[in-house]
Amino acid sequence: MTRRTTVRSGFALLAAGALGFAGCQTVTDVGSAVGQATGTLTPAEAEAIRKTGVALARALEDLTPEQEYYLGRTVAATLMAQYPPLESPELNRYVNLVGQAVALASDLPETFAGYHFQVLDSDEINAFATPGGFILVTRGLLRVCQSEDALASVLAHEVAHVQHRHGVRAIRSGRFVTAVNTAAVGAATTLGGEQWAEAAAAYEAGINDMVHTLVTGGYSRRQEREADLSGIEITRRAGYDPGAYVQVLRTMEEHLGHRPGGFGATHPPPAVRLRYVEQALRGHRQPAAPAARQARFERAMAGL
Repeated sequence: MTRRTTVRSGFALLAAGALGFAGCQTVTDVGSAVGQATGTLTPAEAEAIRKTGVALARALEDLTPEQEYYLGRTVAATLMAQYPPLESPELNRYVNLVGQAVALASDLPETFAGYHFQVLDSDEINAFATPGGFILVTRGLLRVCQSEDALASVLAHEVAHVQHRHGVRAIRSGRFVTAVNTAAVGAATTLGGEQWAEAAAAYEAGINDMVHTLVTGGYSRRQEREADLSGIEITRRAGYDPGAYVQVLRTMEEHLGHRPGGFGATHPPPAVRLRYVEQALRGHRQPAAPAARQARFERAMAGL
């Protein structure tokens, strides 16, 4: 299946759902306020824009698990066009084994089609979590982990992004809104081929906007903090040592300054994150990891 076909498949699903949604309601509120203050909008027009933002934000909350799945699958496919998947069945099987254990311990243990974990063939230290439970981690990030507990903590952070629906909330593209609104209209009427083609192109542009956010913009600091702290709890519930996340952040702090892109460009500085992570782990006693667990980890990572 080509990338364009995948994008259009996701668009067709949203059309069937007949939902229109947009991004941040706050952006709409600010835009209407500024427009009114500068005289470019009348009070009635500004209020209409504000109400539209409220309605679109509510529609975003009403996305079904199935719609999130197809949206996330489309975004993941687009990301893998930039970061090729690593051809290592054994390593991918191992990462999925740990990832599934972690996901089961989250507040969202089930998604429409389950969680999917994939290693990317890139030395960049990075990871991506898309709606519906698609989690991609680079070979470079796996090298940062020194134990299975550390790997579990990294995957727990990404699962937390899915749990809190951060990926869905990252959608802000007006072009994406236009596409989905067109789909909503098309569910009740017959649209011509040209109109559907235009809507599909707009949907694809919106997907690309989201990919751009994940690759170069990142989630907000508040969302990253939320994922860090939730990830600690998920790691603990899964029976792993959440203190291993401190090791991951310290190793990142040592390496990220020498590498462009990746976590360094899309996440708060590790030093900032370490402060509140260590505060959350105050009094935590690091348990001894079973020897068999560490041996399993080292066998799986031997090919890196």
